[in-house]
Order: sequence, then C-alpha cells, then structure tokens
Amino acid sequence: MSVSSTSPALNRALLLSPVVLTLLALIAIPLGIMGYISLLPRNVYGGVDWQADWQLHSYVQLFFQEGFDGELELNWVYAQALLRSVFQAGGTTVLCFLFGFPVALWMSSLTPRRRNLMVLLITIPFWTNLLIRNYAWLIILREHGWVAQSLNALFPQAGGITLLYNDFAVSVGLVYSFLPFMILPIYSTLEKLDWRLVEAAYDLGANRWHALKRIILPLSMPGVIAGALLVFVPSLGAFITPAILGGGKTLMIGNLIQQQFGTARNWPLGSSLSFLLLGILLLSLVLYALYSRSAAKTLRRGATA
Repeated sequence: MSVSSTSPALNRALLLSPVVLTLLALIAIPLGIMGYISLLPRNVYGGVDWQADWQLHSYVQLFFQEGFDGELELNWVYAQALLRSVFQAGGTTVLCFLFGFPVALWMSSLTPRRRNLMVLLITIPFWTNLLIRNYAWLIILREHGWVAQSLNALFPQAGGITLLYNDFAVSVGLVYSFLPFMILPIYSTLEKLDWRLVEAAYDLGANRWHALKRIILPLSMPGVIAGALLVFVPSLGAFITPAILGGGKTLMIGNLIQQQFGTARNWPLGSSLSFLLLGILLLSLVLYALYSRSAAKTLRRGATA
C-alpha cells in the first residue's frame, strides 16, 4: 500500500511522529522524571529516597520551615530569591527595550546591504561562549579595572565605587547577553513597516514624537512583546551571570536550583524550585497568548468596520 493511498489522518500522524517523539524524549519524559523526584523526600546522604512514599514536603519547604518546636514558620529565603529574579529579569527586559528599540529603528532606516551588515554585527557575540563573555565583563568591572579607576577619579568623594559583585554587575551582564534578543524581533517588525503611514502622519501635522507614539510604536508591538519574552524568560532562569558577576552575593532562582542539584544534593527541593520557575514562565506565555488573541480580534474589528 503506497503512502498516497493511506488516509489523511494517518499521513498527518506519520509526518508529526518525529516531532512528537522528539518532544517526548527531550521535554515530556525529563519533566515527568523531575516531577516524580519533587514528590519524593531527600535521602540522608543526599539525592532522592526512591523507596519512600510520595509527599509534598519539598513544595512546602519553598515557603515554610520547621521551627524548634516543630511548627511551620514562614521561610523568606526562596521567596526573596524568586522576587529578586523577577525584578532582575523585568529590569533587564526594560533596559533591553530602551537600548534596543532605537537601534532597531535606526537599522530599519538603512539600505538593505547595511541592514544585513548590522544584523551580522549584532549576532557576532553569539559566536563566543556565554561563560567567556561574562568573564570579559569580570575583567572590565573589576576593582582595579579602567572603568572603576576612571569613575573613582571623576568622583573621588564617593569613597571608592564598586562595580563588581552586586546587582549592577548582574544587570550589566544580563543586558549585554540578551540585548540582541530584543533588537532582532523589533527590527524584523519595523523592517516590514509601511513608512507611508508615517509620511501621512507628518502631512496631518504630527511631529516626530507623535509619529513614534501613535504609528511606529503601536505597529512594532508584536516585535516588542516577542523580544520581551525572549529576554525575560532566559533572564529569569539565568545562573551563570549571577554566579560570576554577582559573586554569590546576588542569589537568583537559577543559582538556587544549581546549588540544590550540586553542592546541597537536595534533588527534591531543586525539582520543586524548577517547577516553580516553570510555572512563572508558563504564566508569562499564557499572558502573551491572551494579549495576542485580543490584539488580533481588535485588528479584525478595525478591518471590518
């Protein structure tokens, strides 16, 4: 029996089977194993007690801890790391937008040859490992580096400016690492923009600010939201940049997960932290999907009006 004589449903299933098997092997099965580990207690010597019954102790441990009298008390350690990660990722997303949108807007005004050159220059940092790029910032921001010495010479009354091993250094590293993820989606949207709309706004008396606010920015929102997700999601789970540039003083949720699976050997707690992080990321994607659906409905209503 030839493939053409089979039913369309069977053909569709055969075509989708490699993708489904890949997703099962690389995503569904590892998530299932991690979920199973999160429901088991920690072994005395670390790892997992595979013979124990299921329990929710690791999830309770995220927000509570046992006091000396055996009663549960609020534990803010993991909540503080989670809030710090959310604020750090949100701040990174805002800074990437503030720096990336003007660059993408300028790139869209260039000739096609120069646009391709700029895209190449923006993607060059991806040719180098992220670990090496963070170590480069470690050298730049160190205490006796030229940046710190220049700032201390300009502001001697500050009493010695420290640029490394703090939230500022982590923000610099995250913005540098994920800025291209904001520029490229916005540029791909602005590249397809019909600039006759901007010319029409000028003809109707709008200045550059009004054209940017009323025409360019609203039409570039799909790229802005896509770039925001591409920056926020990896920034929220980043652990290399906080570990190197934060020096262990800026603890984020990614570092906690790495510590639980590494030095602490508390796999159930690390799995529960991973699922907490996954829940936040899924919530972000759901909000993006709802926004996209509402925006599409608004566009259809405007087209039929």
